[in-house]
Amino acid sequence: MQQQDRPTEPEAREETATTNTENGGATGAPGGDAHPEPEVMPSTEELLKQAELAAQEHHDAWLRAKAETENVRKRAQIDVANAHKYALESFAQELLPVRDSLEAALDSENSTVESLKSGVELTLKQLDTAFEKANIKEINPLGETLDPHKHQAMTTVDSDAAPNSIVSVFQKGYELNDRLVRPALVSVAKSKEA
Repeated sequence: MQQQDRPTEPEAREETATTNTENGGATGAPGGDAHPEPEVMPSTEELLKQAELAAQEHHDAWLRAKAETENVRKRAQIDVANAHKYALESFAQELLPVRDSLEAALDSENSTVESLKSGVELTLKQLDTAFEKANIKEINPLGETLDPHKHQAMTTVDSDAAPNSIVSVFQKGYELNDRLVRPALVSVAKSKEA
C-alpha cells in the first residue's frame, strides 16, 4: 500500500516539470516546452554609466546655479556701490542753481546794497527749496527746552525763562530724514536759586 501512495518515477518527473513551469522556472525537464524569458538586469557598467551621466547633469546644473548666484551677487554689489556713489546726485542738481546765483551776484559790477540783499534772499530761497526736496530740516529751538539729542548748550545765562529753556541760538542745527546732521548751538537759562 505504501507504493500506491507514492507516484511512479515518470509521474514524479512530470509533476516536477509542471510545478517548475508554473513557478516561472525552467529546469529543462522533459515535457516542458515553455521557456520563460529571464528578467534582464542591466550590467554594472551600464548602471555606472547611467549614474555618471546623472552626476554630470547635476554637476552642470549646480555650476549654472552657482554662476547665476555669483552674477546676482556682483550685480547687487554694483547697485549698492552706485547707490552710494550717486546718492547725492539729485541734491547736487538742486544746489547748482544756488551756486549760479552766488556767482552771478559776485560778477555784477554795478550792485547796490539793496540789489545784493534781494539777490541773497532769492538765493537763500533756492537753498531752502533744495533742502526741502532733500528732506533736510532746520533746527531753530529758541524758547524750547534743551534736548541733548538735538541741541548743544554752549553757555548758561541768568534769565526769567524757565530753567533749561533755550534763550538764544548761536547756530541752527539740521536733521536729514530725522537723523541729526548738526546740533543747534544754544545758550540755556540757569536754574533759579532760592
